[in-house]
Amino acid sequence: MSAAATEADVIVVGAGLAGLVATAELVDAGKRVLLVEQEPAASLGGQAWWSFGGLFLVDSAEQRRMGVKDSLELARQDWFGSAGFDREEDHWPRRWAEAYLQFAAGEKRSWLRQSGVSFFPVVGWAERGGYTALEHGNSVPRFHIVWGTGPGLLEPFIETVRAGVQAGLVTALHRHRVDSLTVESGSVVGVRGTRLATSSAARGAASSRDAVGDFDLRASAVIVTSGGIGGNHDLVRAQWPARMGSAPEHLLSGVPAHVDGRMLGIASAGGARLINGDRMWHYTEGITNWDPVWAAHGIRILPGPSSLWLDATGTRLPAPLFPGFDTLGTLEHILKTGYEHSWFVLTQKIIEKEFALSGSEQNPDLTGKDLRLLAKRVGPGAPGPVEAFKEKGVDFVVADTLFELMAGMQKLSPEVPLDFARIEQEIVARDRELDNDFAKDAQINAIRQARHYRGDRLIRVATPHKLLDPQNGPLIAVKLHILTRKSLGGIETDLSARALGWNGRPVPGLYAAGEASGFGGGGMHGYRSLEGTFLGGCLFSGRIAGRAVAAAL
Repeated sequence: MSAAATEADVIVVGAGLAGLVATAELVDAGKRVLLVEQEPAASLGGQAWWSFGGLFLVDSAEQRRMGVKDSLELARQDWFGSAGFDREEDHWPRRWAEAYLQFAAGEKRSWLRQSGVSFFPVVGWAERGGYTALEHGNSVPRFHIVWGTGPGLLEPFIETVRAGVQAGLVTALHRHRVDSLTVESGSVVGVRGTRLATSSAARGAASSRDAVGDFDLRASAVIVTSGGIGGNHDLVRAQWPARMGSAPEHLLSGVPAHVDGRMLGIASAGGARLINGDRMWHYTEGITNWDPVWAAHGIRILPGPSSLWLDATGTRLPAPLFPGFDTLGTLEHILKTGYEHSWFVLTQKIIEKEFALSGSEQNPDLTGKDLRLLAKRVGPGAPGPVEAFKEKGVDFVVADTLFELMAGMQKLSPEVPLDFARIEQEIVARDRELDNDFAKDAQINAIRQARHYRGDRLIRVATPHKLLDPQNGPLIAVKLHILTRKSLGGIETDLSARALGWNGRPVPGLYAAGEASGFGGGGMHGYRSLEGTFLGGCLFSGRIAGRAVAAAL
């Protein structure tokens, strides 16, 4: 394509899930779309392709089959108790949160099912909270795993977009990096940028930034769906909130490097207001990928509740900071210790039942819809990808005795003296609590409570047992790192996904969706997520943006 202006009805910047959904809606409306993406075609789908495919649904058929009683009222109580909206600029995030809850309890499931998306029958229980009813956490399991994980969720939208290409409605412009919005008389009328050299980089791998030309595209509307900042550690640190302590010096990346936040600054320069940039979502259970795709590539452990969680020195984390209960609460606590890593101590029995790894590539049974492979999850042994990390990962220590385990832990972090006596005291005391069917240890009681839920008892939570009983061994320790993931703030938008300026009025011609908009409104999650809400936010905001633009043209 030459540098001459190319026109269409709509320009969509970003070919991740939100951008694909918005484009699919525009195709259904018969609109002409230029889909602009800086990465090669191999990375179509963006971060969603790498995801575990978890979606937040309320009062679903899957929940009811598992004996879970959910309701819009309970979900609203959990969402707003977790979000903690407390700012003047939370006006639109609040409204987006309410609209999304209505969607999650309403047509979200049927809309996806009509597109061919189905769900694994066991609903997961993420972000359990552990506080009071009006505080953070999911009161019930709501984490629905897409059959096919992230690629399975992307598939129907990719098919629609490709049909749009065949019909002449969509022009996909890969290796086109937007550098500015074109603003005329206060209205956004297009984008300008740099054409990048063709790249053979595999999905997620770094691609070159070699320039071969420029471009100038024009349209009646521009939808920004470019994602967040998780791959740009400098920007993460620059926006790091003081309430979470000092920004970590060492971070693993849960997203590729191209998730760089460039378009947020470009949208701001074009007149959009950015809000809640200090709200972000990073994980504390990151492990170094032994087979990395991008720089500092980390994988998140999706833990069951049984591993003993110790800080860098060997002190047990306080209740209710148990695995899977409160992501940001745990992050804040760990950073206040003065160190950036922590430890899981567990047994082979726990790793076999409770360890899952986030990501489509780490779950070949679910991603490949392989029932035979899936059946192995309920059999003996840990899932293959988990065993591979245990054998090859640099963050795992396996030992037959506690002393050998602690020595291995100390070897992995020689700069932080481990309190061997304290670790032994914690584990012995914890094991002693299991001599009865009742206990005062809050984690043991939480484990027993979790097993009242059929899904946890079946595939997620190990039978309570003593860590030092050799029959449950060997012992395992995992060094955990902070893993970047999501931005919870972004471009402020109204309920039609129109980008708002500093005067509170829509910027003519400019829309935003997905993570770039804080998944809607500039931060519909508030301070905390209930999980399964990031992909859902891309679906919801992308759908709204596509439909709103189609109706406005």
